Amino acid sequence: MQYDKIARSYKAQSVQTASPGKLVLMLFDGCLRFTTAARRAFEEEEFTKKNEDINNNLIRAQNIVTELQASLDMSVPGDLPGTLYRLYDYVMHNLQQANLNKELKPIDEADKVISELREAWAEMLTQNPEDTPSGDQQAGSLSLRA
Repeated sequence: MQYDKIARSYKAQSVQTASPGKLVLMLFDGCLRFTTAARRAFEEEEFTKKNEDINNNLIRAQNIVTELQASLDMSVPGDLPGTLYRLYDYVMHNLQQANLNKELKPIDEADKVISELREAWAEMLTQNPEDTPSGDQQAGSLSLRA
């Protein structure tokens, strides 16, 4: 029990002290973690538990995608913010369909997009040590500038 409390405290501290770029990476990772858990839930034998676990994990993934979408800075010139917005819409649609129809294929489609975005974001962070594409964000800001 004490270990759970320590782990929760450590996780909360890592989120509070993470840079905005690292927070976005953590959101991508969280989304993928929840879709993986939803995928595992399809193997559950007991019908009610299976549906409940799939639903709960896909809802959590959808909440993360909503946060990513809401964090976009749409005032940035160019096509990137709009393109990302539409990609997040696509991911959200797939997660909703997977939950509604209890199908794996839409989860796979959503994971593919999120994984590619995560890779690109991680690469951007390694190339830009300030971990913000524009370098002018304030601490705590989660705006996804392009």
